[in-house]
Amino acid sequence: MHKHDVKGVLFDLDGTLADTAPDLVYALNLSLDDAGFSAQPLDKMRHAASHGSLFLVKTAIPDADEALQISIQQGLLQHYGRINGQHSRLFDDLPELLTLLDQQGIPYGVVTNKPARFARPLVDKLGLTPHLKAMVSGDSTRHAKPHTAPMLLAAQQIAVPPEHILYLGDAERDLVAADNANMHGGVALWGYLSAADNPHLWPAKRHFEHGASLNQFFVE
Repeated sequence: MHKHDVKGVLFDLDGTLADTAPDLVYALNLSLDDAGFSAQPLDKMRHAASHGSLFLVKTAIPDADEALQISIQQGLLQHYGRINGQHSRLFDDLPELLTLLDQQGIPYGVVTNKPARFARPLVDKLGLTPHLKAMVSGDSTRHAKPHTAPMLLAAQQIAVPPEHILYLGDAERDLVAADNANMHGGVALWGYLSAADNPHLWPAKRHFEHGASLNQFFVE
């Protein structure tokens, strides 16, 4: 894959475009405290932040029964709705990348499994809303990633054929979704990968160590 193959860029949100773990883990800890559990350190929980609120809870209290886990998940979502975006930011070098894409006339957008009620306020707080040509949330279509439906909807929104889109993500489902949709998959190695992840086995065209290496790809 060469930069000339790429006419549009789509990003996963949590762990790829934005570092949202501080907000998510803070909301988790508020809910854990409500239920009488100890807070979890951010560094221990960061890898779980790409996989949804219930996964965060199960990582924090794996031995709790399912009903309690779901109850704490609901508390997490209530707290998160209040604090969403307060401590989140774009990852290093990605603001410069977005400026570069704007300068090169390459449209970009977001495809996330995060529900719209959280995803849209977050991208707004990050200052991205005026710049995104696509904003596809987990409930924008009937299916979430790794299904192709949200991917193809975003391709329509940025008006670029899938085979000319680079999709960046930090989880296996992101790269499977890109592959299924005939997009170029790029692994965001700076994201929320765990020690158990093996991104070199994922169906990706490129692996990017950090935002700077992604920027370099577009100036080569």
